Amino acid sequence: MFFKNFKVWETELAGRKLSIETGKMAGLANAAVMVRYGDTNVLCTVTASATPREGVDFFPLSVDYEEKMYSVGRIPGSFQRREGKASEKAVLTSRCIDRPIRPLFPKDLRNDCTVVATVMSVDPDCSPEISAMIGVSAAIAISDIPWDGPISGVNVGIVDGEIVINPTLEQRAKTELNLTVASTADLVAMIEAGGNEIPDDLMFDCIMAGHEENKKIVKFIQGIVEEVGKPKFAYESSDPDPVIFKEIEDFCIEDVKKALDTDDKLVRDEALLPIYAAVHEKFDEKFEGNEGKIEEIMYLVQKHVVRSWLKDEHKRVDGRGIDEIRPLNAEIDLLARAHGSGMFTRGQTQVLSVATLGPISDAQMLDGLDEQKEKRYIHHYNFPSYSVGETKPSRGPGRREIGHGALAEKALIPVIPSVEDFPYAIRVVSEVLSSNGSTSQGSICGSTLALMAAGVPIKAPVAGISCGLITGDEGVYGDFMTMVDIQGLEDFYGDMDFKVAGTKKGITAIQMDLKVHGLTPEIIKEAFAKTHKAREYILDEIMLPVISEPRAELSKWAPKMLTTKIDPEKIGEVIGKQGKVIQKICAECDCKVDVNDEGQVFVSCLDIENGKKAIFIIETIANGPEVGAVYKGVVTRLMSFGAFVEIVPGVEGMVHISHLDVKRTEKVEDVVNVGDEIIVKVLPVDEQGRLNLSRREALIEVEGLTPENDITPRAPRKDGRRGFRRNNK
Repeated sequence: MFFKNFKVWETELAGRKLSIETGKMAGLANAAVMVRYGDTNVLCTVTASATPREGVDFFPLSVDYEEKMYSVGRIPGSFQRREGKASEKAVLTSRCIDRPIRPLFPKDLRNDCTVVATVMSVDPDCSPEISAMIGVSAAIAISDIPWDGPISGVNVGIVDGEIVINPTLEQRAKTELNLTVASTADLVAMIEAGGNEIPDDLMFDCIMAGHEENKKIVKFIQGIVEEVGKPKFAYESSDPDPVIFKEIEDFCIEDVKKALDTDDKLVRDEALLPIYAAVHEKFDEKFEGNEGKIEEIMYLVQKHVVRSWLKDEHKRVDGRGIDEIRPLNAEIDLLARAHGSGMFTRGQTQVLSVATLGPISDAQMLDGLDEQKEKRYIHHYNFPSYSVGETKPSRGPGRREIGHGALAEKALIPVIPSVEDFPYAIRVVSEVLSSNGSTSQGSICGSTLALMAAGVPIKAPVAGISCGLITGDEGVYGDFMTMVDIQGLEDFYGDMDFKVAGTKKGITAIQMDLKVHGLTPEIIKEAFAKTHKAREYILDEIMLPVISEPRAELSKWAPKMLTTKIDPEKIGEVIGKQGKVIQKICAECDCKVDVNDEGQVFVSCLDIENGKKAIFIIETIANGPEVGAVYKGVVTRLMSFGAFVEIVPGVEGMVHISHLDVKRTEKVEDVVNVGDEIIVKVLPVDEQGRLNLSRREALIEVEGLTPENDITPRAPRKDGRRGFRRNNK
């Protein structure tokens, strides 16, 4: 056999076959596996450099989830017809895989490591994202790269009140929850969730259900490792020399404590500068060649101070109590012409969110591997360098910005009204003005304010808060403590950033970042309890006193949206040949018109009267003119026997010469010319289905003119033409 090391292992996951293949593809990588889950195929590879990267004080890991359009039988829609920049969904999946695997690598490893999960075939019932997470775990576990895995991940949903593992496509359409749980053999390593106001206890049960399923897959992967796993390679530790560390720590630790003991980030940073300078002045020459290590030691000294204060003294750097939230402030209407704006400030973290309303056609079109083709609620998050007092050019959103925007979007989608109740596309942009921890949760609070200020009838206000964690020498199984509303230093030096957003009723979004291997159920329960209490406080005491409910009216600068429903068979008539009819409606009424395949019509305009006019025109085209109704039309053609008048775009009728005026008309041109606007009344449709109009009847009815003659139609002639009998009074 050509592939002499080719092996396949099989198990079952959520009632569907899961297999992992090794020894056949990508043989030059440190390790590679092909995951087959149903008809979903994902190739997962991992490679590492032989030597550490010089001059870095972090583990250089990159995780890429690559979507290939051939996996769903489509050619990419880009001009180049090839995959380009990763989609937002791919970026979010990469982050979702990164978060549970990163803490399991040695903290002192500095070798470059690249993980790639390439989606090659997609079965809509079998998530490629979950397949990728399991495959990446298996690949790293069997490789020679040091790692304390494996992990596994599953999706969890709630369908018809039941907890479901890895819901199928049909079940995902009905689920109240979209939860991803990653686990090691013993601990919950990652949680990512979006839910329809899920109670804390139910969310906890769903996490534990996912954790139990993960344990089975972890055991399955461990069996593969026992058969084909490679010995882990030795590497050069990047930890600083203990002797150097102790000498520098003894020299500066008291000064560091004084510098850190403030609630002002700027004061703290300023106070640390002379300490760094003094350390370098004293030790650079003594420990020549270790200047980079001195910087790392200074980081470790600060980390030791912050963690010991929290764990041993229950003291926070800004003097707060363990469960005390920083000073809060909420404001709305900061921008005059924005449709809605809200600013939320928590300590030195400040986020300004701005809501913009647009027509349904402004919804974002999506070109990905799943069934979602568009989204009408869009949330963007921007993190400029000035927000942390730094200077660097803006190069567009990175993975972090995309992830934080997606988290806020996920938190708010459950309360966004349906398109039937609120026929708008909605975009919210969160501008981080100042950052000292928990900007993503600040953006959720600010965005709730902006949406309500804009008049979006959200179902309930949403607030977000984070919970931190400090563990002792025994890790999560020993003595630990959690604290609510972590600021920058506590996030930087702590073990967890557990972000929870929701309404008073329940949770709408979770994102959990860890620096330890995972969490016990007790830590998760405690985090839920603390974040729930904090959310209620933020809503009741800070946000709702500023704006208690969505405004009843939209901003005068926001487009007004009107809707109607027409027969889908009439859509072509409303649009017209080459779009001429709908373009004429938009120009005449100064509006924008969108029509979907079901016949739902959306009219967007700044002047509500223009919108009503457009709706009237569209309904007239679709349903036909109302007999007896009076219209203002434009003369389009003149004939010897009358004039043709377009009463709405695409709908034309004829005014017989005898119905042009209240007095006798000898020539059509004596009364009207092409381009004239005239009022006409709709007469009953004749035997041949023709639309007949009367200016004469309209003048009598609308302007009260008295007719000079009484004109009554004669019976049709044998040739089908119609004459008129004139009775002089």
